[in-house]
Amino acid sequence: MLLNAATIRKLTERLEIDEINELQTSALEAGKADRDLVLLSDTGSGKTLGFLLPVLERMDENASGTQTLVIVPSRELAMQIEKVFKTLGTPFKVTCCYGGHKREIEENNLTEAPALIIGTPGRLADHLRRDNIHPDTIRTLVLDEFDKSLELGFQDEMAEIIGALRRLDKRILTSATAAAEIPSFVGLRDPQTLDFLTGEKSERLALEQVLSPEKDKIETLFRLICRIGARSAVVFCNHRESVERVSELLKERGITNVFYHGAMEQNERDSALAKFRNGTSDVLVTTDLAARGLDVPNIRYIIHYHLPNTEEIFIHRNGRTARMKASGTAILIIGPDERLPEYLHDTPTTITLPPDAILPAKPKWTTLFISAGKKDKVNKVDIVGFFSHKGQLKQEDIGLIEVKDFFSFVGIRKSTVTHMLQLIKDQKLKNKKVKIEVAK
Repeated sequence: MLLNAATIRKLTERLEIDEINELQTSALEAGKADRDLVLLSDTGSGKTLGFLLPVLERMDENASGTQTLVIVPSRELAMQIEKVFKTLGTPFKVTCCYGGHKREIEENNLTEAPALIIGTPGRLADHLRRDNIHPDTIRTLVLDEFDKSLELGFQDEMAEIIGALRRLDKRILTSATAAAEIPSFVGLRDPQTLDFLTGEKSERLALEQVLSPEKDKIETLFRLICRIGARSAVVFCNHRESVERVSELLKERGITNVFYHGAMEQNERDSALAKFRNGTSDVLVTTDLAARGLDVPNIRYIIHYHLPNTEEIFIHRNGRTARMKASGTAILIIGPDERLPEYLHDTPTTITLPPDAILPAKPKWTTLFISAGKKDKVNKVDIVGFFSHKGQLKQEDIGLIEVKDFFSFVGIRKSTVTHMLQLIKDQKLKNKKVKIEVAK
C-alpha cells in the first residue's frame, strides 16, 4: 500500500492528529530498507503508529492470505493496536487472538485469513498448532514490546512461532528500553536501530512524594486521594492480593474505585476499564499489568502505593500519564522504613496532606451493561439511537460507548439512570430483547 503524503494525511485525520511525528517518519523511511528494524521509544511516544506505518507500506491489497503477524505481551496491548489499525480505515482485515477470548470466535475469524493478525504468544502458538494460522504467506513480523514478552517467559512460544515463519523478509522489534538482549531465535538480519529513548522523564511529568507515618500506607493513600479530588488516578501495587485489599479498604472509606489485575476474568477486566475510561470511577487500583498497553487517555495522577522494584517499571508506570501533549503527576508514597529508590535522578517534591480529609465528589456517571455487541450487528449509532428515543436521554446524558463482540458498555449520567431503565425495560434493541443493567 503506497503511503504518499495525501494517504498519510487521510490516516492522521482519522486518528485526529495533525501530522506524524519524527519517530513515525523515521520508522516509515527505515521500513523501506532491506534490513530488519529495531525501534526504541519511550512509552506514549506514538510507537504503535510508528510500526504500523511501515507495516502498511509493505502490505498488498491484491495479495491473499495473512501478510503480517504482530506478537504482543498482553491482550490489552493487542486490543489497543487493533483499535488503532481499524481507526486507520484501510481495506485490510485484522483479527486479534489472545487468552481469555473464545477460541471458537478466533477460529471463525481466521477461516478467511486476515491480512493482519495481532496476538499474544501462547494463543498464536496454539492456533499455529491447530493449523488455524497459515504461516507460508506471512512476510512481516512485528514483536511489539519484545522485552516484556521475554520478561513474562514467552521465549518458547515465540521461538515456536518464529520458527514456523519460513518466508519472513522483514522483522520489526519495538521496546521502551535499550537494555533488553535480543535472542538469536528472532533471526535478526543486519538490523537498523532507531533510538528515540530520551532517558529522561517528561518535562510535563511532575514528581512528588508523600511520607506515610505508618507501614500500612492505606490511610495516607486515602488522604492523598481526598487531596487530589475527583481527578483520574491510577494506584499501582506490586501484588494482586494487595490490589484487592487496597480497593476494598478505599471503598470502606467512601472512595469510589475499580481494581484490575491478571487473575480476573476477561469480562471483569473489560468492565473495570470501561468504568475507569468513562468516568464511573476516577480511581483504578492495579498491578503493573496496567503499566503497558493500557489505552486510557487523560490520566492525571500516577500513585506508587508500592515502590517499583526497578527503574524500568517506574518509567512504564509513569508512562500512563503525561502522554503526548498532556501533563501529569507521579506520586510515591514512602513508608517509615522505606527510602527513595536509587534510580531516581531528581528528588521529588514533598507534599503535605491537609489534616482534614474531605471526600471527593462522587462520579456523575454510571456504566450500563448491554448483552449485545458486534456479533449481534450492534454498533455505537444503534446504542445512541436506542437510549435517545426509547430512553428519552439527551445527547449530553450519554457518555463513552464500548462495543465488544457479544456485549457493550455505555456511560450514562447517573441522575438519569433509574427513570431511563424503567422506560426501556420492555423495549427491544434492533428488534431483539437484550439485558440492560448497571454493570457489575
